Amino acid sequence: MPRQSRKMPTSLQLRAARAMLRWTIDEVASRAQMSRRTVIRAEEEDQPISVRSLRRLAAVFEEAGVEFLGANSERGTGVRFRRP
Repeated sequence: MPRQSRKMPTSLQLRAARAMLRWTIDEVASRAQMSRRTVIRAEEEDQPISVRSLRRLAAVFEEAGVEFLGANSERGTGVRFRRP
């Protein structure tokens, strides 16, 4: 079965995911095994961040139950908890 392509989360989605989980920047950095500065850059708009780092951050949040929503004709991008 082919892997489904997904878009990388935006800086706003990353900040929202962290807020939903009530995690600090330090906690995200520890869970993602990256520097605090990398997490800060990922959450700031227009800051350079590698695709690898974005994927790692997305995976950490998704493992915690967060789902990143892409935009469509009816709504913009968003973040929500996955259904149990």
